[in-house]
Amino acid sequence: MIRSLNVLQNPYVLTADPCGSSSGSAISVAANLVAVSLGTETDGSILCPASQNSVVGIKPTVGLTSRAGVVPVSLRQDSVGTVSDAVIVLDAIVGYDPLDEATKTASEFIPEGGYKQFLTASGLKGKRLGVVMKHSLLHHPIEMLRREGATVIEDLSIQNIEVIMDWTKSGARTALLAEFKMSLNAYLKDLVKSPVRSLADVIAYNEKFAEEDVITDMRKKTQEKVEEWGQELFLAAEATNGMGETEKAALQKMEDLSRNGLEKLMKEKELDAIVSLGSKMSNVLAIGGYPGINVPAGYDSEGVPFGITFGGLRFTEPKLIEIAYGFEQATLIRKPPKFKAQGTQRKQSCCFL
Repeated sequence: MIRSLNVLQNPYVLTADPCGSSSGSAISVAANLVAVSLGTETDGSILCPASQNSVVGIKPTVGLTSRAGVVPVSLRQDSVGTVSDAVIVLDAIVGYDPLDEATKTASEFIPEGGYKQFLTASGLKGKRLGVVMKHSLLHHPIEMLRREGATVIEDLSIQNIEVIMDWTKSGARTALLAEFKMSLNAYLKDLVKSPVRSLADVIAYNEKFAEEDVITDMRKKTQEKVEEWGQELFLAAEATNGMGETEKAALQKMEDLSRNGLEKLMKEKELDAIVSLGSKMSNVLAIGGYPGINVPAGYDSEGVPFGITFGGLRFTEPKLIEIAYGFEQATLIRKPPKFKAQGTQRKQSCCFL
């Protein structure tokens, strides 16, 4: 998992958005600096960088991989995923970890023999896929899916999708703020040595270096980022007081939205996976703890990569791997980056978690 106070660049088009927040994880693989890397996702932080940097990214079902040692946002939504050679690495990191209670139940769903057995070139044959949030860039990928034997149902809609995609209306903001404070405080208190032990300490640190005379490059960068992005969410999280009735109602609302949304659609249409462009459906997958796999799908007119994401219900990784691998082997569309300087200037994403 790689973060930086410097602006990270997309290796395909240097001025293009590499997306975040696990930007470095995807960029390092895309630029052939490493063979594999890990990233974390609360909402979009694996799928979006993978899509924008033309690499494979798996967001596993929450609990399938341990989050112990990862700086948390929400233990209900956080998951650790892999980029490139994804399934082989997934086999290595799944399993029960006594330091992460969520892995206890999830480990029961790990298939005997691991996930590599689902890397079959004919994985698309007979699969039923549903397209939500149709986009012009999906035209050729959809045709490829059909040619490889999949049944593709287009123009599907998820119930209450407008609510799900708005983290204020869905309840996600309310829940995440409280969860972030509790989880981060627990994480920081457990560190052997650290100058900060709580979210309040982090806020105070940011305020201190934003106000003091800048004497080091790191402090200067910290000040610049505080001024650019602010810390309103930190302040809002610090103002929460645990999981009260409001927060519990928000959690229940997200459960209802997931059950009556993606789960209902997939069961009624008998779908093996939903299909979307890049991380367009990350909110849907995030609030339900559902898995998703992004696979390189092409390049736009300026040479900026885009991916296709296959999402499914909890613990359907075997099916998603078959679909994703089948698509990858049928297209073989990924090409190495050329570090192109031209292109439309795009601001780096800062808001994926």
